[in-house]
Amino acid sequence: MSTPPLAGIRVLDLSTVLAAPVTATFLGDFGAEVVKVEDPGRGDFTRGTTPGARSPYWAQEARNKKSVTLDLRTETGQRIVRLLVPHFDVVITNYRPPTLKSWGLDPDTLRELAPDTVLVYVTEYGLTGPYSDRGSFDRIASAFAGLTHVTGDADRPPVRSGYSTIDYMAAYLGAFSVVTALYHRDTVGGGGQVIDLALYEAGFRASEDALAAYATTGKVRERLGNRNPQIVPASDFTTRDGRRVSIHAGTDALFGRLAAVMERPELAADPAYATRAARAEHADALYAVIADWAAGYAADEVTKLLSDADVPAAPLMTIADIATDPHYRERGTLVTVDDPEFGPLPMVAPLPKMSRTPGSIRSTGPALGQHNTEVYTGVLGLTPDELAALSADGVI
Repeated sequence: MSTPPLAGIRVLDLSTVLAAPVTATFLGDFGAEVVKVEDPGRGDFTRGTTPGARSPYWAQEARNKKSVTLDLRTETGQRIVRLLVPHFDVVITNYRPPTLKSWGLDPDTLRELAPDTVLVYVTEYGLTGPYSDRGSFDRIASAFAGLTHVTGDADRPPVRSGYSTIDYMAAYLGAFSVVTALYHRDTVGGGGQVIDLALYEAGFRASEDALAAYATTGKVRERLGNRNPQIVPASDFTTRDGRRVSIHAGTDALFGRLAAVMERPELAADPAYATRAARAEHADALYAVIADWAAGYAADEVTKLLSDADVPAAPLMTIADIATDPHYRERGTLVTVDDPEFGPLPMVAPLPKMSRTPGSIRSTGPALGQHNTEVYTGVLGLTPDELAALSADGVI
């Protein structure tokens, strides 16, 4: 196997739940050495409800990481972490700015300690601005980014995404920014820098033209359910077996193919449906026709009929569907990894797929403090007696 692209890059993960640590996970998937700092005795939130335990979630999201324990709420713990920082290429954290300042982990302090280190701060509102001291999670970021407001049916209250969408979007943005900063440092000689990533910004970046449309027309994007008022037909339909299928035939060519599959070719020539603008104007009537057709078939039948005709369609997949889907398996989007506690454990593969330097899962989430001796003696040169004293004092 080729050398991983981020081999030799050391990452110090000083974060918890969820965008910041997943940023470190993405880097670890492609070869970075990631050391995660956890609270002594209980560890990270994603370990589960039992202090120090390992959950399947932890096995996936802490993969390729080493675990050390350190109480950052103590002066000794803060001193030790500042000793660690200069030994790392990247430091990732998501504590609020007031906490960072009180612990001596703020950008100014760490830049002085480690001018060549890339410092990543993933906070809800960023390091600047009137809301910078506020805390948050994915749900709050989704609300503030405007994503929640536009999600759901028009006649019902807004709903949050079923997954922590913004956390993972921010993690990808964070990993991209790290690689960009490392490239600048190592090829241009620009030194380290501070990456200030507000969690809500990842969601706001996905807001399409909502801001531009508001600025030019005064129109506020609202909830539209499964429909797009400008692209018709594009929606989800209930099938004979009670499942739902998503269909997109919004261009004239695609609609012609859909009409042929439905054995209603005359629809494509009907002035009410022949053009994109006409279909948008007569959407309700057209959707009723498609719904009646879809209801006569099982979801897999609808999907195959449309896919064979080159009309984009897919069933709304549950995680149970995904777990057994041949495309996920054969493409390698899912992989099964042997875990020391859970045995063969399926999880999301390292993404994206790369031809020369693919990601890999070298280990699943570690035991709490599993690498204390390796890191504290190997990196800082602490002696066994010093480690024992720190453990006795509850610092590690």
